[in-house]
Amino acid sequence: MRLIHWVPALLLGMALSACAPPPFDAIGEGRKLAARDADFANVSRDGKDIEKIVSYWTEDARVILSGQPVYDGKSAIRSFVTAALKSPGFKIHWVSESPVFSADGTLAWISSVVETSAGDEKGVIATSKSRSVTVWRKDPDGEYRCVMDIGSDSPPAS
Repeated sequence: MRLIHWVPALLLGMALSACAPPPFDAIGEGRKLAARDADFANVSRDGKDIEKIVSYWTEDARVILSGQPVYDGKSAIRSFVTAALKSPGFKIHWVSESPVFSADGTLAWISSVVETSAGDEKGVIATSKSRSVTVWRKDPDGEYRCVMDIGSDSPPAS
């Protein structure tokens, strides 16, 4: 008879656990996001497909770089990328650290070392190093996209 009293509680517990989201797999998601960030860096370095490059950002993304205006939204970012890729000798590439996730895994940030080359008005190519932090959001389709990209010049070499 006592077993009958536990059956509803047991069934309720089973039903609630079936509805719970699976635990966040930081290691697996970290590998996935690190690979996506590396792909983003490679596609950007190649500079061949503006739409592919821009696809790594969300529609509401924001790019903030030293000495430049804020690029707010995908349209502004597309214009920025298009102009950058038209600059003679322009190349960009970065190497990132491991992602750091929010507790629920919906947001992550990654810090990177960035190398950028571009020509001046005389066509002389100069290369600079900077640092960046990108914030990634996991969208409903399960894909991480960059929602915030903040870069700053590296300090002068000592």
